[in-house]
Amino acid sequence: MSDVERLAVHDLKLLRALVVVAREGNVTRAADILNLSQPAVSFQLRKLGQLSGLVLFKRTATGLELTKDGALLATKAEQVLGSVQDFNRLLQTMRTHLQGTLRVGTIIDPEFTRLGAFLQQMLQVGPGVSTSLRHGISGEVLDYLRNDTLDVGFYLGDLDQPADAEQFHVRHLSTLTYCVVAPPALLGSAKDYDWRELAALPWIGTPPASVHNRLLTKVFDRMGLRQNQVAQVDQESSMLAMVRTGVGLSLARESIALREAQSGNVTILTGKRLDTSLSFLCLAQRRDDPVVQLAFEAIDDVWPT
Repeated sequence: MSDVERLAVHDLKLLRALVVVAREGNVTRAADILNLSQPAVSFQLRKLGQLSGLVLFKRTATGLELTKDGALLATKAEQVLGSVQDFNRLLQTMRTHLQGTLRVGTIIDPEFTRLGAFLQQMLQVGPGVSTSLRHGISGEVLDYLRNDTLDVGFYLGDLDQPADAEQFHVRHLSTLTYCVVAPPALLGSAKDYDWRELAALPWIGTPPASVHNRLLTKVFDRMGLRQNQVAQVDQESSMLAMVRTGVGLSLARESIALREAQSGNVTILTGKRLDTSLSFLCLAQRRDDPVVQLAFEAIDDVWPT
C-alpha cells in the first residue's frame, strides 16, 4: 500500500489536527481545543506530512503558517470532516426514525445475561424500536431463529456442528462453568466419584434442548454411558429444589452451586466441572438488517470485549 493509500484509510484525527492548527496558527491553542497534549498534536502533523509527502506548514515568528500545499489539503480536510458530520447526523436521524420490533430470545436469569442493561441500551441506540421478549430453553433459540420466530437471542453452549457455525453470526459474551451438585445425604462426604459411578446414580434430567442436557450427554456419550434420570424439569430453580430434597444429582452454574454449598444445601463434586459459552447470535443472513445491527451495537456496549 502506498503512502497516499495509507493516508486515505488513516484515522480522521490527523485531518482534525490539520484543520484546527491551520485555523489557530498555533499548536498550543490547537492542543487545548483538541483536548490533547502539544507533543501529540505535533506528532499528528508530522505523521500527516510523512503520509502525504508534502510540507504543510512553515514556521513564522508568531507560530505556524500554511504552505500552498497545506492550504489546499486543509480546505479539503474541512470538506471531508464536514461530510463525516453530515453522515453521522443522517445516521442518527435514520436511527431515530427507524421503526420496528426486535424479537429477543432470553434464557436463564436476566441478571446474568444483563438483560435490563441491554434493553436500556436499545432505547438509546434505537428509540423507535420496541422489543419483544421470549423466554425459554437455550437450545430452542437456534430453532426460533431459523424459523423467523426471533431476530436475536442469547445462547448457552458451543456450536459444535460446522453447518451451525456457518448459519449463525455469533458474539461471544462470556465463558461460564457448570458443576455437578448432589444432595449431601446421597453422597455423604465422598466427592471423588468418576463419571461411570455417577451415571448410575439418580439424576434430575432436563429437556434435550437445555444446556445441562447437552453438556452431560456429550460427556456420557463419549464414554458410552447412559444417565439414570429419575425426573425431568425445565427450570433451574426446580432442579435445585429437587437436589436439596434428595431426589438426585444435577448440574448448576458455579456461582449458584457455591452459594448453595455454603448454605449446606448441596455437595459439589470435585473435578466435575464443565465449561461452556454464553453468546448472543442471529442468523448470518440477518446480520446486516438495521434492527439486528442495533441489537449487536447495544450488546457490545453492555458486554464490552
